[in-house]
Amino acid sequence: MRTFHVKQKFRIGGERFDIKDDRGEIAYQVEGSFFNIPKTFTIYDADNQKVSEIRKEVMTFLPRFEIQLSNGDSFYIRKKFTFFRDKYEFDNLGLRIEGDIWDWDFKLLDDRDQVIAEISKEFIRLTSTYNLTVYEDSYADLVVSLCVTIDYVEMLESQSNNDTIRRYL
Repeated sequence: MRTFHVKQKFRIGGERFDIKDDRGEIAYQVEGSFFNIPKTFTIYDADNQKVSEIRKEVMTFLPRFEIQLSNGDSFYIRKKFTFFRDKYEFDNLGLRIEGDIWDWDFKLLDDRDQVIAEISKEFIRLTSTYNLTVYEDSYADLVVSLCVTIDYVEMLESQSNNDTIRRYL
């Protein structure tokens, strides 16, 4: 079992932030593209080896991302259209994400409904801050990639909602 602390720092332009383990040591580094289309994120491990690349697809109604892991596996995560709570689906993976009605907590489950990892968001923070608990070490790279992707989607929607509210004020 491994635990990570993710404090994301998305801002206009390029993004770069660290993901720390439960000892406070840097376990991963995330680097976002600067004004590139499509938007990409590259994740590196503590030895500066590329772990995954996340690429946002363009021309889609709802957010859709391709995640390419360093071992050659590739899959997609996409947001489903729902009215009451956010749901995400995977293509080509056999795993799924479940979250509560406000999507502050996520569980990653395999096809036998066993929990692979838990992702929880901390409240009362200025930036999105997550705690990741990965129960099987072989899924650590994948779980970190998913957390980065889902938080980026949430950040985009938050900005969109704020822009809509400003137009009516």
